[in-house]
Amino acid sequence: MTALPSSATPHASHPDQNLMDTVARAYALYAQQAGSWIQRFGRQGGTVHCRSGCVHCCDFPVRCSLAEALLTASALSPEQLDAMQRRAHEVIANAKTAQSWDEYFQRHRRDIGYCPLLDRQTGACTAYEVRPTRCRDTFSAMNARFCQVGTLEGLNRREQAEYAREVKANPATDGLSHYIAPLEDLSEPIWSEASRAMQGRWGLEVWGDFWVLTTLSQDGAFMAAVRAGQGSRAIKRARALRLWNAEILEIG
Repeated sequence: MTALPSSATPHASHPDQNLMDTVARAYALYAQQAGSWIQRFGRQGGTVHCRSGCVHCCDFPVRCSLAEALLTASALSPEQLDAMQRRAHEVIANAKTAQSWDEYFQRHRRDIGYCPLLDRQTGACTAYEVRPTRCRDTFSAMNARFCQVGTLEGLNRREQAEYAREVKANPATDGLSHYIAPLEDLSEPIWSEASRAMQGRWGLEVWGDFWVLTTLSQDGAFMAAVRAGQGSRAIKRARALRLWNAEILEIG
């Protein structure tokens, strides 16, 4: 997705500013490394099929750390935060009734739909500079139509076999899907840095759904519990807000 200009910036006085700065530095390093990889790949004749305005991956469920969610939330407007809260409750409702991960994933894409931070008219992310890791490292090594919801599920047997052959033949994939594996591998240090930063700052880690965590990051009682290293208290608060589901959040 492409970026829209934003006047919002993280608040220097934020109690978790050092943690957010750690994430921002990891993002910057990843951008440099990913950019270099894409240039080399292009010189070798490879093609990254993601283009400005393509939104096919913008309806995926997104997992992130609370450290990332804090950074995103710090740059959002009140209206954007309200939209994130509405989406968070939709995510929880989906998780409560889905019978499997596949059902949860497909319903998220088909029924919940695009991220509320997406500008549907331009295909631009309105929080591009503070988007989470999964929105940074997802790239397609094949035609982007394969990223569109329903495309893979709609392939017939011949098309499935052709897709599998093309995936295996493409050196940029892991042989299982059309996404570019090296760019996902390069992002692993972001989550490692976030993990260490959370443990160092709070004595615990919080991982889960992007929209749920962004919403919880704005709740004073939830964050007070996290900053005190009290995981069970944080879970209790998330339950009170109707934003807890063990399949969606991990605190500890």
